[in-house]
Amino acid sequence: MPDSLTPPPAGPALLNADEARALVASYAKPGTLAVAKDIGRIDRHLRHFIEISPFCCVATADAEGNQDVTPRGDPPGSFKVFGEHTVALPDRPGNNRLDTLKNLLVNPKIGLIFLLPGMDETARINGVARLSTDPQLLESMAVEGKSPKCAIVVEVREAYLHCAKAFRRSRLWDPASRIDRSTLPSLASMIRDQIGMSEQDTKQAEERIEKAYRESLWAPLS
Repeated sequence: MPDSLTPPPAGPALLNADEARALVASYAKPGTLAVAKDIGRIDRHLRHFIEISPFCCVATADAEGNQDVTPRGDPPGSFKVFGEHTVALPDRPGNNRLDTLKNLLVNPKIGLIFLLPGMDETARINGVARLSTDPQLLESMAVEGKSPKCAIVVEVREAYLHCAKAFRRSRLWDPASRIDRSTLPSLASMIRDQIGMSEQDTKQAEERIEKAYRESLWAPLS
């Protein structure tokens, strides 16, 4: 673990706008396959990938363009595909910040990356989202008898499979790459240091977090 007393390194030098444009222009043009693979619809391969995926990253932005990315995890089969141009995600109980939902109220554009454990390739979807409380849809997303309060329904505009380079570079699924959990404090302990909670508040937060993990994965804590 880094020494907390070690000063952080100086920030990197940044390009100005003209230099940045010149840098971007200096990259090679994308290959034919990189362009053609965005088929703009859900075919049988993307459908199968999404329907067996247990994990998705959801990117949204507010009206000013401030970005947010949130992880979504569920048993395989919870992410739904309807035809070639519609994907639906359950909105499970969380911390009620509602960053994704609030963003979608003012800016419906959304980006999704679906993952499969052990597979280095991913499926990417970009589109426009709306919220749904359709009873039949929510019931189809129920886990342990608990339906989500709403679903995020995405009209697909871009859809393609993404290569494995990021996962190969990071060795994300390699068991040898797993960290020793003891090298980091608990979640509540890190938040304590960030916002200045007392030890008593930290202990209570630890208990609330563990209770939430045990009892409210699929429904809000009662």
